[in-house]
Amino acid sequence: MWGGRFAGGPSAIMREINASIPFDKALWRQDIAASKAHVDMLGAQGIVSAEDAALIAQGLDQVAAEYEANGVPENWDLEDIHMTTESRLAELIGPAAGRLHTARSRNDQVATDFRLWVRDAMDQAQLGLKQLQVALVSRAGEHAASIMPGFTHLQTAQPVTLGHHLMAYYEMIGRDRSRFADARSRMNRSPLGSAALAGTGFPIDRFRTAEALGFDGPTDNSLDSVSDRDFALDYLMAAAQCSLHLSRLAEEFIIWASQPFGFVTLPDSLSTGSSIMPQKKNPDAAELVRGHSGRIVGCLTALMITMKGLPLAYSKDMQDDKPPVFEAASLLALSIAAMTGMVAEAKFRTDRMRAAAELGYATATDLADWLVRQANIPFREAHHITGSAVKLAESRGIALDQLSIEDLKAIDQRIDDRVYAALSVEASVAARCSHGGTAPDEVRKRVAQARVALGLEEQA
Repeated sequence: MWGGRFAGGPSAIMREINASIPFDKALWRQDIAASKAHVDMLGAQGIVSAEDAALIAQGLDQVAAEYEANGVPENWDLEDIHMTTESRLAELIGPAAGRLHTARSRNDQVATDFRLWVRDAMDQAQLGLKQLQVALVSRAGEHAASIMPGFTHLQTAQPVTLGHHLMAYYEMIGRDRSRFADARSRMNRSPLGSAALAGTGFPIDRFRTAEALGFDGPTDNSLDSVSDRDFALDYLMAAAQCSLHLSRLAEEFIIWASQPFGFVTLPDSLSTGSSIMPQKKNPDAAELVRGHSGRIVGCLTALMITMKGLPLAYSKDMQDDKPPVFEAASLLALSIAAMTGMVAEAKFRTDRMRAAAELGYATATDLADWLVRQANIPFREAHHITGSAVKLAESRGIALDQLSIEDLKAIDQRIDDRVYAALSVEASVAARCSHGGTAPDEVRKRVAQARVALGLEEQA
């Protein structure tokens, strides 16, 4: 493939370190599509004859059919998917295959193929994340009024509803979707036609090939076009942040499924047993999602370090751009699917959740707020009074609303019987009716808005 430049072939070491076909064969669909767009343009521009253009396009369809049926062969002497395809094309149609590479280089070819692959990966992530949002919204609607403890520092803080808790992840996943959308919009320019680094002297039409491949237009600088991997980094950054959110959700399910909490029973389909302890039901899928996030962040770090300090334009280091992206995309797709199934199929034990919400003096803030509203006491003073009430209840091992009115008046005479209406967990969540709060009516409102945003219902 190197023509007359080299007298001898590569050494075994060079052959092995140089070959990328074991991983870049994943680009075959994109390589065929970009090659067909390129040869169509060459024919339209009269750079190759119409007959040769048609013969090449027909041959590429045959190569694609072979790959679809039998996979891509790995001949390391051909190095990569581009030369593998061109070699097979030559076997099928003869010398006309050599005209396909007119006015392009493997530099702009791989940059185009890789962009197309990453764009598809972004679209797949969007679809998967939307399904996760659908599952979250569906379960949040079921549990808009199901009371559970809200935590800070993993300590009981205030009562919330399970629906409110699940909708927090809906918001996180929405930001993830927006990051993928932003990255897709930014990367949707075609490098095809930039050739090796300086463009080409042939009268090509880069706008035609860009349109054929679904790009918004061609890139504007040939040097940048072949050396840019920002689109891959953008994808990995969005994937890494998404994986962190999935890991947090997975951790919630791991904690909730543990016996001390007992808030949820995980689906059998996403759990495993123990080889020695027959009673065990392990949250392995959630734990692996949590673990995968570390690998995805590692993929981002790997490509960032690879790209650090590379001069313009193309350097062979950039051959290592694809494995971390391919790995991250596979792990992310699995993680999204696992968490979607977990949210959709988990059985929430709302009785355990509500009982836990009544522990830990979760309505203490409601007592302080009542003192502010009803007794016109400054919040800092109300905070101190409430702390004394909590200390008394704790010393007796009872809940706040089990303290007698005499007990409460002994702490502060301004407290009266009306306070008990504020101390139940139901009253606590109902009172949090500010925009975005945990009150069941607020949760239902947000669920309804989310269902419209997801296309599940029309705007009322």
